[in-house]
Amino acid sequence: MGATSMPEALDLGPALRIVEEMSPITDSVIIPLLQRLQDEYGHVPPDVVLAVCRRTGLPASRVYGVATFYEQFHLQPRGKHLVRCCRGTACHVRGAPRVIDAVRSSLNIEDGGTTEDGLFSLETVACLGACALAPVVVIDGQYQGQVTPRKMESALRRIVKEES
Repeated sequence: MGATSMPEALDLGPALRIVEEMSPITDSVIIPLLQRLQDEYGHVPPDVVLAVCRRTGLPASRVYGVATFYEQFHLQPRGKHLVRCCRGTACHVRGAPRVIDAVRSSLNIEDGGTTEDGLFSLETVACLGACALAPVVVIDGQYQGQVTPRKMESALRRIVKEES
């Protein structure tokens, strides 16, 4: 068994710089603050939230409450490629459960998960607003309609091939 490495310490410098630029930090700027932190780090790391709360005096429960309420914020790193599968009624009726299962098994992740290599993240959503194309999957912002499990597996393999 290989040696395990300790995770690198997170650089809090960018977070503290953002706090200084946005001062004074009040409840009214929690959302813009979280947006800037996520832009900087790619997600909102819990250690960063705690450091910001210590610096500003904001209660961590309030900041976490906002970060977990809005779907735009992610407390864990996300994959390079985001796969969003619709599970709305039209998509469900037209085979979305099979498509979602194909994505899960192809990537070996569950909804909300990220592959070990950091290449993919999977999200299922209530509706993507493209019911006429059902079932719909959005990969990296590109809508793909009338997908089948086979089409999804092929699309994912193509991305992996492009990355290697």
